Amino acid sequence: MSDTDPIAVFLTEAAELLEQIEIGLLDLTHRLDDKDQIDAVFRGLHTLKGSGAMFGFDALAAFTHHCETAFDRVRKGDVPASQELVAAVLAAQDHMKALIEAPHGDHDYKSSTLLGSLHAAVNGSGNAAVVSSAEPEAIAPAERNHSDHAGWTVRFRLPSNAMANGTNPLGLLDELRDLGDCRITVDKSKLPPLDSLNPSDIHLGWTAEIVGDVDRAAVEDVFIFVMDDMELSIEPILRETTPVAEAAFEIAAATAPIPAPVIAARSPTPAAAPTPPVAPADQKQAKAAENVRVPAERLDELMDRVGELVIAQSRLSQLADASVEIQLRAVSEDIERLSGELRDTMMVLRMMPVASLFGRFRRLVHDLSRETGKVIELETEGETTEVDKTVIDRLADPLVHLVRNSIDHGLETPDERRAAGKPEAGHVRLSARQSGGEVIITVKDDGRGINRERVRAKAESSGLIQPGATLSDQELLQLIFQPGFSTAQQITSLSGRGVGMDVVKKTVEALRGAIEVTSTPGNGSEIALRIPLTLAIIDGLLVRIGTGAYVIPLSAVEECLELSPETDLRSRGRSFISLRDSLVPFIRLRELFNTGTQPDPFQKIVVISTGSERVGLVVDQIIGDHQTVIKSLSKLHHDVATFSGATILGDGSVALILDVAHLVAAGQQQEAQLRAAG
Repeated sequence: MSDTDPIAVFLTEAAELLEQIEIGLLDLTHRLDDKDQIDAVFRGLHTLKGSGAMFGFDALAAFTHHCETAFDRVRKGDVPASQELVAAVLAAQDHMKALIEAPHGDHDYKSSTLLGSLHAAVNGSGNAAVVSSAEPEAIAPAERNHSDHAGWTVRFRLPSNAMANGTNPLGLLDELRDLGDCRITVDKSKLPPLDSLNPSDIHLGWTAEIVGDVDRAAVEDVFIFVMDDMELSIEPILRETTPVAEAAFEIAAATAPIPAPVIAARSPTPAAAPTPPVAPADQKQAKAAENVRVPAERLDELMDRVGELVIAQSRLSQLADASVEIQLRAVSEDIERLSGELRDTMMVLRMMPVASLFGRFRRLVHDLSRETGKVIELETEGETTEVDKTVIDRLADPLVHLVRNSIDHGLETPDERRAAGKPEAGHVRLSARQSGGEVIITVKDDGRGINRERVRAKAESSGLIQPGATLSDQELLQLIFQPGFSTAQQITSLSGRGVGMDVVKKTVEALRGAIEVTSTPGNGSEIALRIPLTLAIIDGLLVRIGTGAYVIPLSAVEECLELSPETDLRSRGRSFISLRDSLVPFIRLRELFNTGTQPDPFQKIVVISTGSERVGLVVDQIIGDHQTVIKSLSKLHHDVATFSGATILGDGSVALILDVAHLVAAGQQQEAQLRAAG
């Protein structure tokens, strides 16, 4: 017996439907005459309404019905799609989320307000009648007045593979009979010869004439789960045809409740009937069945188990290396290979394309464009770049702040852009690309750029820097990430309170990442976030410094060199090495960590890089590569910037993981100081 909560399943599916509806609406803003998008939005609303009613979310079903009806009018060509209608349904979609999260809350006022906006949006198209909060059923004019018709003529034909997918046509016919007086006839025009009949396919069609005070929506709800793939026609029976229809129903009432042709369709056919090839629809459904929805917490738990397995495998390898048993070494090598493959598979499971992150900002840009009066076009690039799911979850809020900041501070109004000789529409570009073991996510705009004089003035007035202090351009631009820092002259709903950008910096640093800012006055700004691909297991280079072991992320390692005693003595006071006609600064980690030990006779330099910046790290010994399971440091060590985490070695000891970005920045700062002193 399954213990799956049906409400939880509905909530998951409703979230997916709302996301699909939002995507369809945003696509529709660019192509208001796109029939496919109009149909997609209508189907999403229709499915959400039916599912909500089935699982007891009656307020959701009633509210969604109005939006569905409005799009049904658009779909039929009664009213044209408009930007106002799309905006109204987008706002209604947000309210649908509230109705799902709090189905028993007091939503009457909000529902009435939104339905009023929806009514105004449709009426603004030049049509008088559509949606009103006072109308329990907002339907087409031919359908609103039940005195105009006596019932409905329903003609439908199911897809041939409907029974194989669990749909029973007899159940649909029974539901139609429950709506009122009903007469059903069978269409056998597409019934194949007996020798080519497949018993698992449906070849019949049906016509049902229903007399009574029945809403069209009630008829549509019968087919809600098969409507997308079937042929369905629902036409009103005009009032003058009522006597004939009633006479037909009286005759039908005296006959058997299920017509003979329907019973014949249920009869088994010879087993030797040939099976036709699988239809494309079957292939599509079979492919969809291969996907399995797994809760994120289960992936996290599995990742923890894989991490513990990697640690145990490291310990086994260490024991095998110290043993003379050939069989033990063979088993150790097999376990090492299998754990490596399992780790790689697990990493792939955790990776998600950034398209799921970028897609959220289409709605944000759409709303901010209407709110600010600016014409904004959002461009995305590199959406297939994959990042650890934890990174995507944590980057959502920082990117919101960056996009809002670009729109409010960066982009000019249409009048300002025209005066500056720019196109009226401002551009915000979101891009992602992989570089080594990290992903670079960039937010770029073509606005006015960062006003450095205003940034300096604000920093001096806030006491962040001394008046007249000498700062590099990058140091000056990094001041915008200080807590409480804002150059906005007025507080708006978007910015001005000095919160947001400091959240970006804290989140990126918590992800062991770095932020780079470039800005050209009059031509816009670009903020790049350099984030590790994964936060779970990485390939590392295990080194010894003094008596302690440390791990350098292998993705940041460029090469390893030997530092002879003579070279070490010559570089005292300068800390530079010449590497292929370029000077690379290096840091003596033994002195940085105050190990209190003497250097080895032949030290090693590990050259690391982030982007175009390089620095050398002087270590005593390079032990070798190491599969590193990242463990977070305690809260007491949260402010130690030199280390990004720790890992457990095979012998049970702890090795600290070096923060490459911090060390590169420290090396560049040291280089600047030496150049200034020279």
